[in-house]
Amino acid sequence: MMMVDLPEKKVGVISCSGEGCVEGTISRVATRMVLEQLRPDQTVTICLPLFLAGGEEERAFAKYYPTITVDGCEKLCAKVGTERYSGKAASSIVVTDLTGNPGCSKLPSRRRLDQEALILAGKVAQKITQEVDEVLEHWR
Repeated sequence: MMMVDLPEKKVGVISCSGEGCVEGTISRVATRMVLEQLRPDQTVTICLPLFLAGGEEERAFAKYYPTITVDGCEKLCAKVGTERYSGKAASSIVVTDLTGNPGCSKLPSRRRLDQEALILAGKVAQKITQEVDEVLEHWR
């Protein structure tokens, strides 16, 4: 078994990898905002496809450190995968819950988000940041 070197006091953020709806793209953009701008020293990301494929480091991190899952839709792929392979997530955010619109929007998935979708990504990033701060406040 491989030994894993885990960082000190970080929160993992596992975002949706879905391309089925624009909310999946929004979840990834929001996660990058948190990782790169809002909480770069307090967060790390976990690659969902590698995690699901058996990545030992990703699974070990999510098992021993608090994680926040950010899913685009009600399929909850990030949350379900995390709980199946590593344990309960510290928090779970679903983009479609924040929009008030159940299911994926009718907008096509895009690599570049329009202004409205970028504003929503900013709101999702703020929600992730709030959850990171709360997790860190209560983590011993």
